[in-house]
Amino acid sequence: MTSSAPPPDPDQHSADPSGDQRLSARERSELDKLRHRVSALEGAGPSGAGPSGAGRHHWLRSTGSVLLILLASLLSLLAVVAVWANSIVRDTDRYVATVGPLAGNPDVQKAITNRVTSAVLAQIDVEALVKELEQAAAQQGAPPKAAQLLGDLSGPITSGLKSLVSSTVQRVVSSSAFDTLWVDANRSVHSALDKALTGHDGGAVSLKNDQVAIDVGPIVAKVKDQLVSAGFKPAARIPAVHTDFVVFASKDIGEIKTYLRVLEIIGNWLPVIAVLIGAVGVYLAVNRRRALIGIASGVFAAMLLLGVALTVARAIYLDHLPSGTSDAAAGAVYDALVKFLRASVRAVGALALLTAVGAFLSGPSRAAVLTRTGCRRSIGALRDVAVSAGLPLGAVGRFVHRYKRWIGGVILVVAAVVLFTWSYPTTAVVVWTVVIVLVAFAIREFLDAPPTEPA
Repeated sequence: MTSSAPPPDPDQHSADPSGDQRLSARERSELDKLRHRVSALEGAGPSGAGPSGAGRHHWLRSTGSVLLILLASLLSLLAVVAVWANSIVRDTDRYVATVGPLAGNPDVQKAITNRVTSAVLAQIDVEALVKELEQAAAQQGAPPKAAQLLGDLSGPITSGLKSLVSSTVQRVVSSSAFDTLWVDANRSVHSALDKALTGHDGGAVSLKNDQVAIDVGPIVAKVKDQLVSAGFKPAARIPAVHTDFVVFASKDIGEIKTYLRVLEIIGNWLPVIAVLIGAVGVYLAVNRRRALIGIASGVFAAMLLLGVALTVARAIYLDHLPSGTSDAAAGAVYDALVKFLRASVRAVGALALLTAVGAFLSGPSRAAVLTRTGCRRSIGALRDVAVSAGLPLGAVGRFVHRYKRWIGGVILVVAAVVLFTWSYPTTAVVVWTVVIVLVAFAIREFLDAPPTEPA
């Protein structure tokens, strides 16, 4: 006969020590903290606004972070323009590198040829030349009818002179000597360009009639010498001619001059201010990784907007040219002036895009985890093969394992300093810097050899 087990005694059950009573003092303290945290989160509710005010605090942080990120994105656009304007106005080498290639541009050469040809022909009195021919024919005993025929040659003589002068100017402009003349002239007048864009006229670069123009008088003098050497003696009587080649023309040149002056003043500080504001915005964010992706995306969008604005500004600039100006030459001048600005836009945009991708790959998404895991396992397998082949990691591996996060931080800081202190980074500089950073992280992962625990 079997007997059933007696029912549990409630008093005996209450006398047994509970799970909490079996905890140590340290574990009990941690458990109390976790319970307090859970209670606070449950009391906050779905909206996150609890009696402690944590939800409101997070809302204020998020709002401030978003505003700072938007401001930093806008300032990044202005910073790129400011650095470009400051380099054009203040850096002579940068200015010469900007306008120097224009000497070999066919459209610019054609425009200068037409301008110089007109200036030279305006100094030659064709009627006086015809009268000299008539007098010379009369002195040589030519019949009066022949002298009269010479008087009817003013039209052909003018056409021939234009052809002669134009071909001479073309030879001068297309020669290597013109490249040197053009570069030297632009280098010598760069200080005058600084005065023109900051409101002080004078020198070979002038600001008048809403135009920024370069005096090409030295080219006229060169053509004069060429004509005399070719046997055209009347060219020796051509006086010193000062004629302008328009680099920029707009009825809003006064406002543009003011904007350039402001950008020139803040050009060195605006990038620093933009970076600091962006860093504060990321620091205030509740999710800093997402904030980093947000500011990188904002800067990338700002660079896209600036690129579109440069294209639109080119059409506006060509529409504001005075009549008689070569659109092709003016377009070439505009493209040369904004060449380095476009390069900076591409470089900053590439850096922002790569930063956003890097922040995404460091996150908890499935694609990011799979990417990191695959890279880590591949490098780990390579390390195991090398160690099996006799490569001793030893103290180096233990050091890298211990300070792995610090080493990664140093790599990123060094890359940031290199990019920030580079005078004029290009897209190639950004891409190669990122490649070097990835190689450095791969080497860090390869050298990461955790110490083996004893069996």
